[in-house]
Amino acid sequence: MPSIEQTLSELQGKNPRKVLRHALENYDKVAISFSGAEDVVLIDMALKIRKDIQVFSLDTGRLHKETYQFIEQVRKHYSINIELLTPDYSLLEPFVKEKGLFSFYNDGHKECCGIRKVEPLRRKLATVDAWITGQRKDQSVDTRQDLPEIQVDPAFSSETHKLIKFNPLVNQSSAQIWDYIEAYQVPFNALHQQGFISIGCEPCTRSVLPNQHERAGRWWWEDATKKECGLHISKDQS
Repeated sequence: MPSIEQTLSELQGKNPRKVLRHALENYDKVAISFSGAEDVVLIDMALKIRKDIQVFSLDTGRLHKETYQFIEQVRKHYSINIELLTPDYSLLEPFVKEKGLFSFYNDGHKECCGIRKVEPLRRKLATVDAWITGQRKDQSVDTRQDLPEIQVDPAFSSETHKLIKFNPLVNQSSAQIWDYIEAYQVPFNALHQQGFISIGCEPCTRSVLPNQHERAGRWWWEDATKKECGLHISKDQS
């Protein structure tokens, strides 16, 4: 198989379907990460390439009821299995016992996200050779501008496990995503109709005003340069 650098030069700037096709045809143990509108677009595209796709979602235990309903809607709409990843109770229980349910408002979200998101994701990614995300450059002006279509995952790779990460939608805009959703009647979270754009856990997400950046509704009490939960940043940034 060509090197990652060679593959990137071939896929850079290409249509998302071409990037997806490369991922699904060259990696047997590959999974799609699902949480938001972009990820359902990926699922919709992927099923036209390969029927036995593997899809997982992080169930932090703090999601909106609309998000749980959305997950079930997607499962039924596409007749697919969605693996729900949950936090390790041996880590979560002492954390909540010591710090309560809303420590992130005072201490920042990193520790809570580490237990509810990063650790379950790390467990899952140890079982695959590649994963596919819905990340886009325009989701963050600070942390995602250099995002490539394919990369060796900077956060979850190790010396013994080189994990490949695909970002097929990296150059797509929010408008393009919603054009696809409308054109192909793709399911979406009902919260989007209530002013929510980027949707995470219920205590850490709120609706945004017109013309506000989509990440403004995430961890709004923190500095704008810290609006990542640890899933998509390199080890030296975490």
